[in-house]
Amino acid sequence: MEHGSYTSGPTRRSLLAGVAALGALGAAGCSRVATASTTEGGDLLDRLKAQGVVRLGIAGEIPFGYINTDGELTGEAPELARAIFKRLGVDSVQPVPTEFGSLIPGLNSQQFDVVAAGMYVNAERCAEVIFADPDYQMLDAFIVRKGNPKGLHNYKDVVEKKAKFATGTGYAEIEYAVQAGYKESDILIVPDQVAGLNAVEAGRVDVFAGTALTTREVVKKSGKAESTEPFKPILDGKPHVDGGAFAFRPTETKLRDAFNVELRKLKKSGELFRILQPFGFTKAEMTDLTAKELCGG
Repeated sequence: MEHGSYTSGPTRRSLLAGVAALGALGAAGCSRVATASTTEGGDLLDRLKAQGVVRLGIAGEIPFGYINTDGELTGEAPELARAIFKRLGVDSVQPVPTEFGSLIPGLNSQQFDVVAAGMYVNAERCAEVIFADPDYQMLDAFIVRKGNPKGLHNYKDVVEKKAKFATGTGYAEIEYAVQAGYKESDILIVPDQVAGLNAVEAGRVDVFAGTALTTREVVKKSGKAESTEPFKPILDGKPHVDGGAFAFRPTETKLRDAFNVELRKLKKSGELFRILQPFGFTKAEMTDLTAKELCGG
């Protein structure tokens, strides 16, 4: 799943919230949420310190948050969670795997304590949860046949050259293509970037759109396809950069703020990059974007 997803689609990062937002609205009526905390700013951080464990909502997406072949929790978000929560006095992390579209409803119905899935920050999601500042930023890129025979470098090219276009279920890239003028009903929706690579290699489509990170990682072993140079999609007439972050229940501002303090320290020291680098992140994905900017406020 993408950490971003298309607002009027079913959930990327990729991370943008149609079904998730609806689900979260339903969950918001749950009495457990209403009575979750009577303390100003929330008391979840105190409770987590007492328990010694934080439950992380993950969506099984490489490289953001997943269970590896040895049955261990890893990914950029879980590894960052380990580092930050240890500094906050919480020694252990516990995965709660779920579908990407269920992350926000699951968070708000207290199935887990925080979303650790590289989730893109956008205005729709900001209406349902509160975000830490982004721990990475992300541009888009395409998977194309070797040599990029149709010369596809952005969504405008895809539209003008009438290319057969694919992207992932609920990906933000659906909206970017539609805004460029591609007919939504003509988009081939596939489960993920691996299926997208297969579609390009088999010639079923000319191009698959995803994040710069997932596309460059998935084509590494391909003899038939390559990824294009990363680019900024156009959203509402302006070049757009996505950012992925941890999400918290709206009542838990105290935990979010404490998390941000430690995140800023890791950014400043360079430790954040050291944590993310093994998962394919480059210096180009490090960011000073804030949640406030991406929420549109």
